[in-house]
Amino acid sequence: MSSATESKLFRPDVPRLDGIGDLLAYALALEVEATERYAELAELMATHNNRDVAESFRKMARVEQLHVDEIRKRIEQSRLTDLPTAHFRWVGLTSGPESTDPADLHYLMTPRQALELALINEKRAHQYYDTIATSTTDPEIKALAAEFAEEEKEHVALVEAWMEKYPEADEDWDRDDDPPVLQD
Repeated sequence: MSSATESKLFRPDVPRLDGIGDLLAYALALEVEATERYAELAELMATHNNRDVAESFRKMARVEQLHVDEIRKRIEQSRLTDLPTAHFRWVGLTSGPESTDPADLHYLMTPRQALELALINEKRAHQYYDTIATSTTDPEIKALAAEFAEEEKEHVALVEAWMEKYPEADEDWDRDDDPPVLQD
């Protein structure tokens, strides 16, 4: 795991939320972005013929899609007809707390390394919601953010359990005896 990835782990940028609609808008954006990013990463790894890592990212995309569906259901149940439009402030310049930076990938990475990236994402998402829950005075936002934080905490445990199925990467995991060559 790169030090750049580690430094992204705990930066609790929290938006100003004026109501439950704002929290749901951010939550939906966060989960949609995570779903799309994991699907992109799966395709990228498949392109490099790294099928095991591609499948790990596909699995994470499916998990995130379940969150998207759950949040959309909550929005429907809340009878919010128009979610606030927001300029999302995330941990990075363009990515949400639960999105892997493609710069942290390597075409030879192992499934465990992919899950280590997912673990960082889940921890950031947990902290994001936990920070909202502990910093807001709105009881409705506090309760829902705390619920979302607890769900992300469960995902941390899930990813950690998945990681146990894979060995640590060998010291020379990124050695390629036949590296890619650019051609004109």
